[in-house]
Amino acid sequence: MKNGIPVGVVGALGLTQIIGYGTLYYSFSILAPGMARDFGLTVEQVFGVFSASLFVGGLSAPFVGRWMDRFGAAMVMTVGSAVSALTLLLCAWSPSTVVFALAIALLEVASGMVLYQAAFAALVESRPQAASRSITYLTLIAGFSSTIFWPITARIHEHLSWREIYVAFAGLNLLACLPLHHWIARSRKSEAALYVHHGQEAVVGALPADLRRRGMVMVSLAFALQGFALSAILTHMVPMLGTIGFGAAAVMIGSLFGPSQVLSRLVNMAFGKNMSPPMLATLSAVLIVAGVVILGVSGTWLPGAVAFAVCVGLGSGINSIAQGSLPLWLFGSTGYGAITGRMAATRLAAGALAPFVFSVLMERFGVNVALIVNACLGAVGIAAFFAVVSATRRTAIAT
Repeated sequence: MKNGIPVGVVGALGLTQIIGYGTLYYSFSILAPGMARDFGLTVEQVFGVFSASLFVGGLSAPFVGRWMDRFGAAMVMTVGSAVSALTLLLCAWSPSTVVFALAIALLEVASGMVLYQAAFAALVESRPQAASRSITYLTLIAGFSSTIFWPITARIHEHLSWREIYVAFAGLNLLACLPLHHWIARSRKSEAALYVHHGQEAVVGALPADLRRRGMVMVSLAFALQGFALSAILTHMVPMLGTIGFGAAAVMIGSLFGPSQVLSRLVNMAFGKNMSPPMLATLSAVLIVAGVVILGVSGTWLPGAVAFAVCVGLGSGINSIAQGSLPLWLFGSTGYGAITGRMAATRLAAGALAPFVFSVLMERFGVNVALIVNACLGAVGIAAFFAVVSATRRTAIAT
């Protein structure tokens, strides 16, 4: 343990988040065309299935949050790793579109049990006072997921079918993630009991009781709009860049997203100590919208595409930190799992629409129209975050 940060737990969670995001999320856009050919669907219809599954994942998020508060986040993650492996195998075996759609929906429920929502809750349980710093370190490690899994999945897909790749991904979740999550659950059990059940070192939220309902609505709305913008871009980044005209360079440009996430977290660690979580969340929304606007304006100009990937990566990296630190800063550590579960529900429900809506917009109206809609929704999210910043400033002045 260094400076109150549980280094071993952060390292283990960093590895499982790289594998989890890579196998359960980032690989889908690379494998979607193969899935469409297998089931006689259009790529647009496959992304429609994915969008519906994200919506199911959003509906399950509040229940998963309550399970984490009741049984412990690491224990939920252990079960989630097993469920992830089983559902990946079900996807790989799917003999029909119906079974495939059911498997993808179950996969999103499993994702809520093992990805950031659960990992952040595990860190809050472990050491509430150090959780914000731990979340920053965790997201720094996990930011390499897209950089690793986009090119690896694309390369492997040249030799293996999407079904065979999903079997291999199931093995990763079962043999790597499950044992690590189980170790965290066992090793942190006594410490979690000390800090959570006896109320020691609990974090008290910045918002008073009478403002919490309004704060929850504004933060949920802001994260939901940001979730829509990011989900649309991340799901379609590589294919979209290819459609614009970057061809084989699309994967290389998209791979800049991961290092940019890491860079944003390094910068935050070095210079962001005096920036409150609401300001971090606002900055992330501004960067994402800026990246989308740059791509829409620059077209096939390579430096513009590079700036787009870097800006979106920077914004996404800060957004990941804000998703964990902002609820903790506003509402405190008590009931953290349930609070983040409710927020995740609205964010995922909005994000669920994004892959399908963005795909339809690109197919029917072109990439530029899709980017304009994305930027406009992101701008509304910026305004919502500004409202949260204003509310916390008024509270600070009043006290």
